[in-house]
Amino acid sequence: MAVDIAEVKRLKDLTGVGLTDAKAALEEAGGDFDKALEAMRKKGMTKADKRGEREARQGVVGTYNHDNRIGVLVEINCETDFVARNEIFTNLVKDVAMHVAASSPLYVSSEEIPAEERAKVEAEFTEKAKAEGKPDNMVAQIVGGQVKKYFAERCLLDQPFIKNPDQTVGDYVKEHNARLGENIVVRRFARIALGEVA
Repeated sequence: MAVDIAEVKRLKDLTGVGLTDAKAALEEAGGDFDKALEAMRKKGMTKADKRGEREARQGVVGTYNHDNRIGVLVEINCETDFVARNEIFTNLVKDVAMHVAASSPLYVSSEEIPAEERAKVEAEFTEKAKAEGKPDNMVAQIVGGQVKKYFAERCLLDQPFIKNPDQTVGDYVKEHNARLGENIVVRRFARIALGEVA
């Protein structure tokens, strides 16, 4: 099947692979861009996956203020000052700050969840599953899924991105890794809502 050369170039630019690999991925996906991109991610073909090992110490501390009622500070790092000043990068920072304001995550990623918090939530879901009469041999599997979903809703990188709920914030950041050719890391954030007590 013939694939659109513009789509091949778009896939190449987004993933950082060669034209041949981008064309082959699109052909395998029957011309479906999203399916081709997903297949390449699964195979680890996007250069963004390899960039994660490089150190990111430059970047931007961005802000977002919603109606003078919610304020957000977010630190997003990249590898070079050149990229930190790039409009694509600064727009990413604004988008992530706006997402934090709207979605109130508690952690950047699941690695930040304290062990005692995870254990407490697991115990609650286990107790609930047993009270509902779930079979003992299924409780661990059921609880595992519930705990994963519970924390995915509270971890910034696992949340569906407010501007495109079909992708997570983490995928949105990885997309920018590929576009900008650098390792990009959401380091931390702080969210303050008027009248909210910590």
